[in-house]
Amino acid sequence: MNLLPSEEQLAIVEAAGSFLAKQLPSERRRGLHSATSSIDADVWSHCAELGWFSLGVDEQRGGVGYGLAEEALLFMELGQQLAPGPFLSTVLGARVAVAAGSDDVASAIIEGRAPVGLATGRPDSSTSPTITGSFDVLDAVGARYVLVADPVGASLVDTDALESREVVPCIDEGVRLETAVVHEPRCAAYVPATHEPIWLRGTVLAAAMLVGISEATRDLASEYAKVRVQFGKPIGVNQAIKHRCADMAMRSAAARSQVCFAAITVDERRPDETFQATAAKVVATDAALENAGECIQVHGGIGYTYEHDANLYLKRAHVLDRALGDRRHHLGILADLPSAQ
Repeated sequence: MNLLPSEEQLAIVEAAGSFLAKQLPSERRRGLHSATSSIDADVWSHCAELGWFSLGVDEQRGGVGYGLAEEALLFMELGQQLAPGPFLSTVLGARVAVAAGSDDVASAIIEGRAPVGLATGRPDSSTSPTITGSFDVLDAVGARYVLVADPVGASLVDTDALESREVVPCIDEGVRLETAVVHEPRCAAYVPATHEPIWLRGTVLAAAMLVGISEATRDLASEYAKVRVQFGKPIGVNQAIKHRCADMAMRSAAARSQVCFAAITVDERRPDETFQATAAKVVATDAALENAGECIQVHGGIGYTYEHDANLYLKRAHVLDRALGDRRHHLGILADLPSAQ
């Protein structure tokens, strides 16, 4: 199996990277930290026009017609650029609406008129078969729906059904975090995992964003090691630094390969799709957290400052770790899978 990107896929990556670098540079991202919503309305509309929210949706249903592999490559770029906004839950929400036959809801999401937040259940919550309890809600400010997903199925819930909403400070200034209570709401759309594995697709896409973080911090560290001079020599000549950078490169490469293979596996509904997607989240999370931490160490004191991007990547990695199940949760899934996988 050839896991290298094709020319067409590379064109998608290049276009996405150029757009994000121009529209959401770090200076503009920092300007959003005090805003009510993490969504930049103009950028969001442009992303919809580029077809990002329907990249993996069939052309017959109003999408672009690519697969999960292309979506994963896009999300790697979103991770590299620390793009703020509910991209993960919106892309998944569009797929839920399409699979459920809710054409009006799907059109609103795909066209950028209805962003979708992400609701993660707390210990007292239930998501299948009924949705009830307390939830942590990411980037639902200004959103029309929230996505509630688990290995059994996925639902789109109207934000009007969120009760007792309370804003909570988030470690990542680019993410809006709230707590809310839900009591068996009417769902705008629902799709079982047997029909469309939304949880697994989301796991792969969250892992892809973590890969982007691991690669961005790898590059930040290696570039700094080339230009930071101590005792008349770049710090990169020292084994303590070059070995760190080499390890970062190996982690990123392993995570990218696993995510790309998992994307193909889930798209083709292979028997080992759960194993591959879960392994991708674990490997990518480890790579992102380790690389982001090492990047700060390579930069020394400046890496800890708010003015530098190194700490921002570490914060985003911790948030993505909790999206659709953290490392502990996914390691538990791996441990419970039959040994044949």
